[in-house]
Amino acid sequence: MELARLGWVELYAQTGDAGLVCRRCGISRPTLRKWWRRYQAAGPAGLVEQSRRPRRLAAQKVFAEHETLILSLRRDRKLGIKQLRNELVRQHDLTLLLDTIHRVLVRHGEQVLKRPRRHVRGKLRYSRPVPGDRVQMDVCKICPGVYQYTAIDDCSRYAVFVIYPRRTAANTLDLLDRVIEEMPFAIQRIQTDRGREFFAEAVQQRLIDWGIKFRPIPPRSPHLNGKVERSHRAVLEEFWTTVDPKSADIADRVAEWQHHWNWNRPHSALDGASPIDRVAERSDQTPLREEVEALFNPAKERIRHPDYRIDRALAAVK
Repeated sequence: MELARLGWVELYAQTGDAGLVCRRCGISRPTLRKWWRRYQAAGPAGLVEQSRRPRRLAAQKVFAEHETLILSLRRDRKLGIKQLRNELVRQHDLTLLLDTIHRVLVRHGEQVLKRPRRHVRGKLRYSRPVPGDRVQMDVCKICPGVYQYTAIDDCSRYAVFVIYPRRTAANTLDLLDRVIEEMPFAIQRIQTDRGREFFAEAVQQRLIDWGIKFRPIPPRSPHLNGKVERSHRAVLEEFWTTVDPKSADIADRVAEWQHHWNWNRPHSALDGASPIDRVAERSDQTPLREEVEALFNPAKERIRHPDYRIDRALAAVK
């Protein structure tokens, strides 16, 4: 390419006619002027293509206390870059770009997260088409006497978190009341593992009365409840490491975290959007409560048995 530019400027030096050079070489006048100026300034060396990268990149100002905060979160809690960004916003009201956080980590040699890497056989993400189509429920033990009940929508990741002292059917019924009240869409089916707290007859009858399908997963298949399982990991890393589970105001802290999760926290699975953004995006396609109840057929539902083999045998008989 440098030879072609050399031909342009030599022809212009011979003829002095810019229009002739541009027509013959198929270039514009600004292009010819640019290379002619460079040729006059540096000779043939000026015809070499130069990098267009800015000499100085605009960088967000990070003060020393901000760097100390980023490094302490990285070292003490082993948070990834996106988790660092979320925690800086939630706990310290500090908004930094991911690139800015990355530059801080690189500057201090902390860009590689030193924690055991999980073996991932391959990512196959999916989600139900509309909010409420499937809500996954599970229980996570935080410490003795503190159990986190979680209900998370498969499509939007909109979640409800509640703390109870035990895993019981009564607490499951209370969680269902909260889910119906707090989730801003109609729920079509509930999916759980084989925990006994979900299989109580009172729980299943309540779902039938509300026109909600109960769909437990087979045993030893937590991947089918992947949304709620991943939410447990995120909550354990981002929330429970910052609070005392036995504190008197823990219920209020959990409520604050739930609001942050649903309204402010960006989710990678949602392309950086929050759950409420996805709910609003799919609102036109989401069926109303009346439509869900009209499609529900109680004759096709039955009380499920917690033992998988017995449950399969009962399904075959019916």
